[in-house]
Amino acid sequence: MTSSSLPQPAQPGAWPSPISAASVAAGATPLSQTAIDGVDVYWLAGRAGEGGRNTLLRQRGADGAAITELTPAGATPFNVRSRVHEYGGGALLVDGGLVVFSHFADNRLYVLRDGQPAQPLGEAGSRRYADFVLDRARARLISVVEDHAGAGEPANTLCAIGLDGRHTVLMSGSDFYAAPRLSADGSQLAWLSWMHPRMPWQGSELWLAEIDAAGKLANARLVAGGSDEAICQPEWSPAGVLHFVSDRSGWWNLYRFDGRASVALCPREAEFGAPQWTFGNAMYGFRSEHEIVCTYIENGISYLAQLSVSDGRLHPIATVYQDIRELRVAGDSVVFLGGAPTIATELVRMDLASANSAVLATSMAALPAGASRADLSVPHSVSYPTSGARTAHAFYYPPQNARYQAPAGVKPPLMVIGHGGPTSMATNTLKLATQYWTSRGFAVLDVNYGGSSGFGRAYRDALHGQWGVVDVDDCVAGARYLAAQALVDGDRLVIRGGSAGGLTVLCALAFHDVFKAGASYYGVSDLAGLDADSHKFESHYTDYLIAAQPAAQALYLARSPIHHADKLRSPMIFFQGLDDKVVPPSQSEVMVDALRRAGVPVAYLTFAGEGHGFRQRDTIVRTLEAELYFYLRIFGVTPAEPLAVVAIDNLAPPV
Repeated sequence: MTSSSLPQPAQPGAWPSPISAASVAAGATPLSQTAIDGVDVYWLAGRAGEGGRNTLLRQRGADGAAITELTPAGATPFNVRSRVHEYGGGALLVDGGLVVFSHFADNRLYVLRDGQPAQPLGEAGSRRYADFVLDRARARLISVVEDHAGAGEPANTLCAIGLDGRHTVLMSGSDFYAAPRLSADGSQLAWLSWMHPRMPWQGSELWLAEIDAAGKLANARLVAGGSDEAICQPEWSPAGVLHFVSDRSGWWNLYRFDGRASVALCPREAEFGAPQWTFGNAMYGFRSEHEIVCTYIENGISYLAQLSVSDGRLHPIATVYQDIRELRVAGDSVVFLGGAPTIATELVRMDLASANSAVLATSMAALPAGASRADLSVPHSVSYPTSGARTAHAFYYPPQNARYQAPAGVKPPLMVIGHGGPTSMATNTLKLATQYWTSRGFAVLDVNYGGSSGFGRAYRDALHGQWGVVDVDDCVAGARYLAAQALVDGDRLVIRGGSAGGLTVLCALAFHDVFKAGASYYGVSDLAGLDADSHKFESHYTDYLIAAQPAAQALYLARSPIHHADKLRSPMIFFQGLDDKVVPPSQSEVMVDALRRAGVPVAYLTFAGEGHGFRQRDTIVRTLEAELYFYLRIFGVTPAEPLAVVAIDNLAPPV
């Protein structure tokens, strides 16, 4: 590097960056549900420029054939997405060339055959569908069905749906159902169910039944699970042996049910499963009756391996990826979504016999124009002490820009991120949305606070009754830890989060004097209001996170930031989708009004057509630029790029 190309000193937080908000939005091509059908691979890709819809793509054969979009924009721009549990997932079935999918706009199922337009299956109505499988021998689907007819909560059932559209209820009585899985010979059905007030990662049950001559379920029996055991991903081996993942040991490990008892295949302090926020998730599949290809998580990092069923040994499969999900296996063919610190999420097809792999799709085709690997911040895993003699975990991203550096003696501002969920986890996959900040001179700490998944049941249960306390403590402790290490400027600490992470932001600002400013994306401010507005799936989530009624009332008052607006002294910016059914606009609006009355600088931006999580390109651009503008105004720093003005109440206009 010549002296002229050495990084030049500039105020961190306002470095000119080649990673623009527009490039973040353009790179936002979410990849989701994958499927293998013979030698063909199918997957879903988000289209931010088309209203955020999901479209279905296919690559035929394993020889690099062209990719076809099966649901292109047209007269009917299909959005392959389910609304069951509001979060959806499991919106696609591919079996023997037959494609069935759920369309988000009308919640109907559609059948797609080569060369023919998609045809609706059955009549429009109040039903929603997810996680469907084909019962070929009986010419029907077996699906999770959520019926929103009538008042009160929707009814969830397992239904058989004939290819003529006729519905037959196979199982009812539980509050929730998931993962109906048919044995290869069609004689047995396994499924998951659970009841209020539990979430599926707290306690769920695995059931098994025979299918009689009339196609009905018979002799149903409980195989595994209960009020304190969480089961996920039941699957049948090629020879018809039922497998599943259970956290009975304190870790989500693989088990086999031999008809009488369940046997652990590979006891390990690692996670072979994940919280079932959406349907159809997969972390293992069968190469043969005796070989399972799986991904597992240790200390927040994913690994790929082959498990020998006979001796329980894991044989690593070399890969560059550290975040692996949506794993599908068919013989020697393996398909998954993978990411790493310098690799955005991509769809990978791997041949185990030859050890060759190919990338079929990427969430980001290339780095933005003018950007290079030298502009990317590579995160480090950090662990640090926090409240209650616990240890918290996070990914630390130092500021990085090939052209600029902080002047001598100047420390960067720190952005602390609290992930949503809250029973979820942050990963270290390359995200331009994070690099947007680090390339401008911000350090970023992405926190896996107590209550996060990926670190075992005990760590996940650290948030039991402690939401708004443990998560906040861990974000505060992380900021203080980095400041004490002289890695960041302790006077320029900010915090941002969405959904459950928004509550973390608000509580951190209300109950701790650490952060200079904060940003809430569709965040929770009023716990009582959250209960009143919540949908069925999460309607009792706070029983676990805080307490059941009536004991929860006093805790709601103590922890809801809306009741402590007088303690807020740090400026805030709020972003809210007007179509959000999970955290409705009233949650943000009440808080914004309280801050306005309290005289605290506050900005509020709303977006029509956006729900819980922003998908549209213009929204992504506007929110990033507005958040940057807000922080720089609070820091008194002049932007190095043109940014649209944001109206900030209770703050004098710039001179």
